[in-house]
Amino acid sequence: MQKAFVTGSAGFIGFHLCQRLLADGYKVVGLDAMTDYYDVSLKEQRHAILNKSPNFRAVIARVEDPGVLSDILKEEKPDLIVHLAAQAGVRYSIDEPRSYLESNLIGVFELLEAVRHQCPTAHLMMASTSSAYGANTEMPYAETHKADTQMSFYAATKKANEAMAHSYAHLYGIPITMFRFFTVYGPWGRPDMALFKFTRAILNGDPIDIYNHGDMSRDFTYVTDLVEGIRLLADVPPVRPQSADDIVDGDSLSPVAPFRVVNIGNSEAVRLMDFVDAIEGAIGREAKKNFMEMQPGDVPATWADTSLLKRLTGYEPKTMVPEGVKSFVDWYREFYDV
Repeated sequence: MQKAFVTGSAGFIGFHLCQRLLADGYKVVGLDAMTDYYDVSLKEQRHAILNKSPNFRAVIARVEDPGVLSDILKEEKPDLIVHLAAQAGVRYSIDEPRSYLESNLIGVFELLEAVRHQCPTAHLMMASTSSAYGANTEMPYAETHKADTQMSFYAATKKANEAMAHSYAHLYGIPITMFRFFTVYGPWGRPDMALFKFTRAILNGDPIDIYNHGDMSRDFTYVTDLVEGIRLLADVPPVRPQSADDIVDGDSLSPVAPFRVVNIGNSEAVRLMDFVDAIEGAIGREAKKNFMEMQPGDVPATWADTSLLKRLTGYEPKTMVPEGVKSFVDWYREFYDV
């Protein structure tokens, strides 16, 4: 039986990924800090579902605490490591940057050191973000585009993670895949994200805040599509190229390390107002709209080029926004008995 170690296992994406890995026959060790960035009971209920499987073991700890990850990896020796634990959120990083330093930078350092010493041949997969593209206006975003103009400290920590990981892949031969994901949504989503906030407000009869007066677009990615991409990429770890001929056009494989960056998105830029229309349609009620200026650190648009994902795995995310939004609204109504 293959074994996977997933950090952030009580988080939105981590929960769904653990479910998928368990269904595929993996033994899964999941670590989560259960921080109070949002409602901890939501995280506890996700873990409670995972704990129903005899092949799941939960560890409550912080990735940045020295020695924690090393001890787990020494004991478990996983075949696959997926690092999803992080302090998330663009806007929160403006108010609380230190939490991003601790979780996203120190935590990743602890992880890289642990993998280096305990299981350097395991495929290490690490979450990055579409926010890494920053002020880049060339779209759709491709992994080979320059990404040096991050617009929030959150995005800066994630871009730093990519650089840190590349150095360890080069120095110690650790096969590392960084995946940049794009505005993930779906059942069990985070309460700080737009879909959750909009759904709650509309059902309560409260207004929703729409930034940049609605002139925004996002590559909305349904959570099970993202998980499918991660799962398929797990089976294609990068290999250090022996020559320049080993890197085909459009591949982000490093010329000096077993390291690759891959977009996972829906490959479609959806207007924010069309997203709101889908929520209104799923709920059956029109939203009261409060149009506002752009928030600091935000970007007006994201759009993923997913051709590399397709070339590596044969997979293209397919869930359209109306279908995905309806799934979330149905879950929300049932979960909160609305």
